[in-house]
Amino acid sequence: MRHGKKINHLGRTSAHRKAMLSNMASSLILHKRITTTLAKAKALRTFVEPLLTHSKEDSTHSRRVVFSYLQNKEAVSELFREISKKIAERPGGYTRILKTGNRLGDNAEMCIIELVDYNENMLGLKKETKTKTTRRRRTIGKKTTEEQVEDTTKPAPKKLRKTEKPVVEEKAKETEKPETEEPEVEDTEKV
Repeated sequence: MRHGKKINHLGRTSAHRKAMLSNMASSLILHKRITTTLAKAKALRTFVEPLLTHSKEDSTHSRRVVFSYLQNKEAVSELFREISKKIAERPGGYTRILKTGNRLGDNAEMCIIELVDYNENMLGLKKETKTKTTRRRRTIGKKTTEEQVEDTTKPAPKKLRKTEKPVVEEKAKETEKPETEEPEVEDTEKV
């Protein structure tokens, strides 16, 4: 039974696991996005998010605490210079995990783990969304905005005077012979 065992040991000793998570966290901070297995990404999330929270307060103590976990000067300086400014207002949830399918070799579940504030594609989608409006029923006879747009792209129909008739009807009358007229009688003379 595994009651209360929340840590995924990832099949490694504690020293190996700490070194691996430290290296992965440094790579995530430097590159803003890495590809890994889902189990490692979930373990990395619990490892790196407290470090990102420490970086919000730029003091010597917090730098030393973060360095004791990462063991990488470049990653620590990147974290406190650039990343901490972007995540200053965010109350948590600094990383995002996107599943990408299974790996060909061993069918392991793969994913991308990234810093939320550094994905320009996702940030761009949020800006384009419209505010939510109330839903109304469409009444019969009124056009939706899509139909109005289609009407404006088509040329407006020519308005006819009361005396004018459409051209289509005139052509139809020409082809038909009027029934009210008397049939023409041919004059045949006998010689």
